[in-house]
Amino acid sequence: MRVPSQYDDIRRYYDEEVNPALAEILAQTQINNILATVLGADNAEYFLRTLAHINSVDDFQREVIVVLLTAIEHKTCTEVRLYGTEYIDKSKGHLFMSNHRDIVLDSAFLNIHLFYKGFKTTQIAIGNNLLIYPWIEHAVRINKSFVVRRDGSIKEQLLISKKMSEYMRIVLSEKKESIWLAQREGRAKDSNDLTQPSVIKMLNMSGRNSFVENMRELNITPVSINYEYDPCDFLKAKEFQQKRDDANFKKSPGDDIKSMQTGIMGRKGLVSLVIGEPININEAWNELKKNEQAEALSKALDTCIHRNYRLFENNYIAADLLSGGKDFSGHYSASEVATFVRYIENQLLKIDLPNRDEMFLRRKMYEMYANPAINQSKLL
Repeated sequence: MRVPSQYDDIRRYYDEEVNPALAEILAQTQINNILATVLGADNAEYFLRTLAHINSVDDFQREVIVVLLTAIEHKTCTEVRLYGTEYIDKSKGHLFMSNHRDIVLDSAFLNIHLFYKGFKTTQIAIGNNLLIYPWIEHAVRINKSFVVRRDGSIKEQLLISKKMSEYMRIVLSEKKESIWLAQREGRAKDSNDLTQPSVIKMLNMSGRNSFVENMRELNITPVSINYEYDPCDFLKAKEFQQKRDDANFKKSPGDDIKSMQTGIMGRKGLVSLVIGEPININEAWNELKKNEQAEALSKALDTCIHRNYRLFENNYIAADLLSGGKDFSGHYSASEVATFVRYIENQLLKIDLPNRDEMFLRRKMYEMYANPAINQSKLL
């Protein structure tokens, strides 16, 4: 089954579109450098020859994405662990709503580990602000991504949101395919993972029934991701200071490219992904006002995401360093504290600001690692 043609500008590519799109990608000189960085020069040359003969989305994911991401995982991670696959019903589409840490790898790691365990990969929502070059849009749409358009007037944005909501409902309810969607627009740079009610309202725009029925149709399933080390932590801290010092500060496309490169190739240590039980949509939410309905579901999703974190020593250490207390001291050793503090100080040295506020930047980096532990502790 294919989605109606009015979604052609945002939908993922079909098999017959793969080869022409790959031809355009292969014409870009950047591709050689990217592949050589990830795979090494000799492997990259072989890989490029393989790309020219791929004719389907499944082949692209199996022979390109899985190979690339496995190489990245082995090079930059101690291990990536996926938990909770017992909650996946293969006969249904799941709307995997996830906290968001890394621009590229949050959804990518989920998908390759679903693939390893014999599940179908998901479609992925990706903002057009990240599609800086045409070849990037080709690559992500071959890889089952659909485009979230984030430009236009307020009126245009409402129409864009409704269109995306309709597309997602068709994919989930009619095609029975799963989707990865961040719980908020953009990454939570302080790791305080809170669902934006506006995302829930967008999902409801395409529904034809009550709020509860509309949300049940989507089979919303929480995903909690946590990185032992976030390679972009220093870039996120830098942005916090830039926004503090300049109310009009806006990231450039180059900043997003740097974040993607750093996130992909930087050291991550252990990575955990936890799929939770699908959200229980409470019948009583039908009696609430529209804003209250979105807030109630957002809070339920937050609770599941926070409860399901697999925390690392760094999370507990950062929480105690931030508070000056020892609430979590049973979770780490003195040597682990020394290692983490040394890591943070080295990351601070990478921040290239002329007026670097080290106390502020250090605190922001502690918050990034502390907030998952703090949020989970509130549920205990």
